[in-house]
Amino acid sequence: MPGNRSVPNRFSNSDPQVQLGNFPWYEMLWRTLRGDFKPLRAPDQGYAAFEAAWTVPVNHDALRQAPETPQVTWLGHVTVLLQVAGLNILMDPTLAEFAGPGGRVGARRRVKAPLTPTQLPRIDLVLISHNHYDHLCDATIRGLLAAGQTPRFIVPKGLKAWFDQRGIPRVQELDWWESLAVADGIRVHFTPAQHWSRRTPWDTNASLWGGYCLEWHAAPAAPWRFLFPGDTGYSRDFQAIRQRIGRMDFVALPIGAYLPRDFMKPMHVNPADAVQMLLDLDAPLAMGVHWGTFMLTQEAFDQPPRDLAIALAERNLAPGHVWLMRHGETRSIPLPAADRIAA
Repeated sequence: MPGNRSVPNRFSNSDPQVQLGNFPWYEMLWRTLRGDFKPLRAPDQGYAAFEAAWTVPVNHDALRQAPETPQVTWLGHVTVLLQVAGLNILMDPTLAEFAGPGGRVGARRRVKAPLTPTQLPRIDLVLISHNHYDHLCDATIRGLLAAGQTPRFIVPKGLKAWFDQRGIPRVQELDWWESLAVADGIRVHFTPAQHWSRRTPWDTNASLWGGYCLEWHAAPAAPWRFLFPGDTGYSRDFQAIRQRIGRMDFVALPIGAYLPRDFMKPMHVNPADAVQMLLDLDAPLAMGVHWGTFMLTQEAFDQPPRDLAIALAERNLAPGHVWLMRHGETRSIPLPAADRIAA
């Protein structure tokens, strides 16, 4: 089903009962004053120690290689660089000091971005999951283009206008379940998620939200699939993705920004929900994202790894099922066995 439109010119979730975004101003003011949108405590050893423990220098030589087999780099929060089949694919680039207008106000970054937009390798493709400041950062996009980069952008339905207003070319919109070939052997599918979008008080849910499945066909092997789900609450969408596209080999799994649960549950999975997502997708491996970077929600920066360990143990999954990478870290993603059955 394409992105629902229960209100003219506005999108909604696949479950029409889950309507998000039109929060009363007085509730948001009360929650802000109560402290719902910042951690209730610092990490155990403080922010400086957390940053030191969870950051490594970027291996720029590795990023310049544009490998054939998949390689992934975590650049903090949800910003992921996937390199596969010689392509460099950047997802939700957000490298500014704040997640907010111009990258100058809003939620503060407490772990420094591991590189600047000018230090990125050649970027062939940029994927934007939805129109929130911590996923579509205008300062980062401006920096990328100012460095002379000319990537192709793929965005959700309704979001191309934002790029058009800034004179940014090579932008294509997708609706849920639409797909396109972006290179020989590489296809991108836009997949549903349970979330919402807004950049100003007047554009709530005016553009769609979702995730991206990148499917790499390197004959004679079975297709290799990577899912970047964007922001999402837990829903049946992930069972539908498995059924319609196939099992995922690797997932950029959101594991943070989940407290207070009474507010965040419909829009952000917690680690237990994230593990259920992996099971729904039949994915053998993932990396944790959407945690430990910006001051967005009540849980401390060091809480998601602890809750994830509990969630994995409760489902009898090994801790290594979900990589906890450090900001700036690059890893090669192992390919499945040659005899894996495509499904």
